[in-house]
Amino acid sequence: MEVLLSSPRGFCAGVVRAIDIVERCLLQFGPPIYVRHEIVHNPHVVIGLRQKGAVFVEEVDDVPPGQTIIFAAHGVSPVVRAAAKARNLRVIDATCPLVTKVHLEAIHAARQGYTIILIGHRGHDEVIGTMGEAPAHIILIETAQEAMSVQVSDPDMVMALTQTTLSVDDTADILKALRTRFPNLATSRKDDICYATSNRQRALKAIAQEVDMVLVIGAENSSNCNRLRELAADAGLPAHLISDPHDINPAWLEGIGCVGITSGASTPEPLVQAVVAALAPRAVRTIAVAEENVTFSLPRELRQRTVLPISRTASPPPHPSHQS
Repeated sequence: MEVLLSSPRGFCAGVVRAIDIVERCLLQFGPPIYVRHEIVHNPHVVIGLRQKGAVFVEEVDDVPPGQTIIFAAHGVSPVVRAAAKARNLRVIDATCPLVTKVHLEAIHAARQGYTIILIGHRGHDEVIGTMGEAPAHIILIETAQEAMSVQVSDPDMVMALTQTTLSVDDTADILKALRTRFPNLATSRKDDICYATSNRQRALKAIAQEVDMVLVIGAENSSNCNRLRELAADAGLPAHLISDPHDINPAWLEGIGCVGITSGASTPEPLVQAVVAALAPRAVRTIAVAEENVTFSLPRELRQRTVLPISRTASPPPHPSHQS
């Protein structure tokens, strides 16, 4: 059996920044450091940070007054920010700058009087945060069918925004439907779907032509991981979303000559290498479609003091089900 790796895969700049923020807060302020929701959607990352002193909470009301709270990479609504201020919490914002871009677009469009049609997944943290910026102006849709039936007050004042981790192809279909309904539809100057999401989907398409099955390594609640699995399935391939080597079913590998492997933007690379090692292939190849050199600066509060560099090469923590 051969393994074919797609590239780019794994951590994006926003995820690296978010994890760095938690680790640097632990070094600079000392534990406990509270994090609202998962800092990124990967249980291995969360467990590793919890072991270092991070405390993950559902809401700001779970944080003792005066403590430090980090907002996760997916962003939060103004209501959450106000609640943190009311509790006199030190806030460190780990929202991905590309998510912040969508928030700012929503605020600007609402002030101009647009009805904003947000393309995204109901219940996703990023969507909840974005909608909170202008709830009276935003309508959420998920499909092209919804795009054809959505109702607005002024068809000439409609703007479309998107979640950053959607299927590129599905989103194009939805936008096409919206333009049919609203010829004057306004959109962002730059695509809202982030570079990492687009690159990982394009890389998967590149390997799909040469493999018999695809393993997507990542978390079940990760939007970009689920989109990768769906993309492989749409290509007619058996496709499985796994968290780590423990999830591999040996029956999947029967009669498989080449396994394609990719990973979501919040998946640590050591997990990919652990999966490759578990498969024990006779050969491993990589197909690369892009080189990523994007970096995002840390929040101002964490640039005031020099701290030790953060390692990205440590082994992944044990399987989540093995933790107490």
